[in-house]
Amino acid sequence: MEHTAGRWRRFRESVAESPPLFWSFLFFFSLLSGYYVLRPVRDAMGASSEVEAVFPPAMVAFFAAHGIPLRELTLQVLSTCTFLLILLAQPVYGALVSRFPRRVFLPVVFGLSILCLLGFHALFHTQVAGRGMAFFLWVTVFNVFSVAVFWSFMADVFTHAESRRYYGYIGAAGTVGAFTGPVLTRLLAEQLGIANLMLVSAGFLALGVACIWRLRRWAVQRDERIGRDNESAMGGGLLAGLTLIAKEPLLRWLAVLVFLGVGIGQFLYNEQVLIVRERFATAEERTAFFAGLDIAVNVLTLLVQLFATRWLLSRFGLAPVLLVPMAAAVLGFAVLAASPLPLLVSAVLVLTRSNEFSLMKPGRETIYTRVDRQWRYKAGAAIDTAFFRGGEITFSWTYKALSAFGSSVVFGAGLLVALVMTASVWRLLRETDRLPEAPGGALPR
Repeated sequence: MEHTAGRWRRFRESVAESPPLFWSFLFFFSLLSGYYVLRPVRDAMGASSEVEAVFPPAMVAFFAAHGIPLRELTLQVLSTCTFLLILLAQPVYGALVSRFPRRVFLPVVFGLSILCLLGFHALFHTQVAGRGMAFFLWVTVFNVFSVAVFWSFMADVFTHAESRRYYGYIGAAGTVGAFTGPVLTRLLAEQLGIANLMLVSAGFLALGVACIWRLRRWAVQRDERIGRDNESAMGGGLLAGLTLIAKEPLLRWLAVLVFLGVGIGQFLYNEQVLIVRERFATAEERTAFFAGLDIAVNVLTLLVQLFATRWLLSRFGLAPVLLVPMAAAVLGFAVLAASPLPLLVSAVLVLTRSNEFSLMKPGRETIYTRVDRQWRYKAGAAIDTAFFRGGEITFSWTYKALSAFGSSVVFGAGLLVALVMTASVWRLLRETDRLPEAPGGALPR
């Protein structure tokens, strides 16, 4: 109890020392609350055995006419369509950040998201055919772009030294939101209906927009202190982010790390979806199961963030934050390759997702506080979109091919991916050692 009280005291002292920490905390809480209200609905649609409830009638008819079992390829088709949508959206995002200043494109990204949710409210209320696929694609793309924008903005607000002290707290705020969202879904889905959950999510995103306006002040103050202008448009081409990744070794290893990390997640997620599809008959049951899974992930994530992330980053730096999750992934896949029981699949899925949110993601984001904003907003977004979704489509179809040989083969391949990913972490750490320390001191009160 005294230990917990001490951590709470240090958190209050950190907020007093750095006022933007509170607004960053509230921003990430509202963002992930809004997303996790929707995620169980999205996952339930991906696990649905009723293709008519997910895909547009024309697509169902096309697959049926060609003798292709759409029901068996639901996740693969959805991941492929998501990747294609990302390829279209990435240049649009690149144009937005190149041509408009931060004060414009940040509110625009979240304002458009709110408008989309209002549109989905109408689609679900009227039960328009094909709404399931449209919603699945939009939620997936929204999550990638919104989180990428959030962490890029945090790198504008905080220095590298501050990120090592505060990112654990900010990540914990997101985890509280990620816990709140599925709890609200479980409580309100039957009472309000799926359509009205869109309005709940939109309310959280509106709160996030208010936080952006408050945080902009401290971002501008930091820019003035270190002689940098982040309020003007960045310029550059539509594919500048991909060009930077091809040019810079550190960015290449970050991209490899994200790509392989998605592979680990896809092997587990696809196997979990297959189990859920066989065990639960209705969309409501599947939604409840996935909401419970999200709650378990986020409770574990919050515990790690509160008691380990900040301590590891501030005392030991980046290496343990990236290597500890890799050791857990290698061990988890080794166990599953030997004994792929359904309960173990859920346990390893919870463990790996929790490690990504509580350790890997905050660790990777501290790197962006030491580099130019072109790397953060352009290359960082390209990694979190094109490479993330490229990994999703690659490993989703890889899972489908390997699953014909049994779950043990799938998880054996996952073990190999985890080992290669561990080697990638070592290479990334070598590149970060070559980075100069970021300029700028503590934020003014």
